[in-house]
Amino acid sequence: MEPPAAPAPGGRVPLLELRGIRKRFGAVEALSGVDFEVYPAEVVGLVGDNGAGKSTLVKVIAGTYQPEEGEYRFAGRTVTVSSPRHASELGIQTVYQDLALCENLDVVANLYLGREELRPLLPGTVEILDELSMERRAWQFVQELHVRIPSLRKLVAALSGGQRQSVAVARAVMWNSKVVLLDEPTAALGVEQTQQVKELVRSLRERRLGVVVISHNLADVFDITDRIVVLRQGKRVASFETRSATRQDVVASITGAEFGQGAVG
Repeated sequence: MEPPAAPAPGGRVPLLELRGIRKRFGAVEALSGVDFEVYPAEVVGLVGDNGAGKSTLVKVIAGTYQPEEGEYRFAGRTVTVSSPRHASELGIQTVYQDLALCENLDVVANLYLGREELRPLLPGTVEILDELSMERRAWQFVQELHVRIPSLRKLVAALSGGQRQSVAVARAVMWNSKVVLLDEPTAALGVEQTQQVKELVRSLRERRLGVVVISHNLADVFDITDRIVVLRQGKRVASFETRSATRQDVVASITGAEFGQGAVG
């Protein structure tokens, strides 16, 4: 069955749009003509069982994999994303489950890793880190995102799971990002930490970013998304507007069952 057409709020052009994406690994077709899109100020949930193609699609978007077929459009123009660095240059950032933070460094150092600001120690001589400037901008940015961190100078190793996730997301969006992919952002977090991450996702929407949340937790997906896209066996099988969908609708699409079968309480 063909998936219903994705809504295009106000006739807007998607920030990110993939059409007819196919990706094979040997004899296995991991993605079979998948369409996907995310609009400015929209949070899209990407759901499906293990092996549905979610990770492969995310890695195509992130530039880790290149598809055999299909069109990749960003900000209204066709592009070829040949590497994660190219995706990052376009404004697409991915926060994977491992977060890729340096636990022996503080929050400021993690936010500026690879982008450190320098100032001359003496004119025309050795340069040193401009710690004050970096800390000032980092503080302003985390305040804008409503990130709750006890101190920017605290080592990441001493932060809670929710605070680490917030630092990873803040680093992803600090450098003029337009689309952010969040891989299981609330996995293994407690109730309070999960709420903190949800608030951060809403802050990204307020900044008019496109956000993609890949998650197995349907309660979280329903709580923070505007739209839910379902993959099954490498195909996009449904797209729901979250406010008008039910959990049974989504579960039935994930499992391929008739409506109401396979639903969980």
